[in-house]
Amino acid sequence: MLRVKAGEVDRMGLLFERYHRPLFGFLYHMLGRADTSEDLVQNVFYRMLKYRHTFTGAGEFRAWMYHLARNVLADHVKRNRYASHHADVADLAEHLSGGSSADASLEQTQEVALLHRALACLSPEHREVLVLSRFQEMKYAEIARVLDTTEGAVKVRVHRAMNELKSSYLRLENQRYEL
Repeated sequence: MLRVKAGEVDRMGLLFERYHRPLFGFLYHMLGRADTSEDLVQNVFYRMLKYRHTFTGAGEFRAWMYHLARNVLADHVKRNRYASHHADVADLAEHLSGGSSADASLEQTQEVALLHRALACLSPEHREVLVLSRFQEMKYAEIARVLDTTEGAVKVRVHRAMNELKSSYLRLENQRYEL
């Protein structure tokens, strides 16, 4: 990113190759819409280019990038005033893996779908911290920089979010078996 900042704009292609899928995954888990997530990924890279002068290199690039992604997401939600969380799990699996998800067993697909439904039931704050820590595999210190809080606060949020996710998942699972 420092090279992009210095004027080597063609280096954005390399950043796009490296970070397109993780950004898509983050935005998809937050919104549950593949088409919108793709558009927002493009907006994040546009903002990276537009605001490249704000990247100092003092912190980690991923934290800066996810900070931009959070702003893009917040702007989108403000503009649209709705948050659709209906996840198309097959579309997500195919997009993130780059291949076909046809060989996945029905039971695994149903459990993944149930997990995504439970994730969609969480508050946006809890969903965000779980997506960053579990799906994006960010360390708590890095998440703290993205969220502009302390590492201890992130640990508490993740713990509470995991408890809420577990409760939501079990509730949905019980509803599934009652049918």
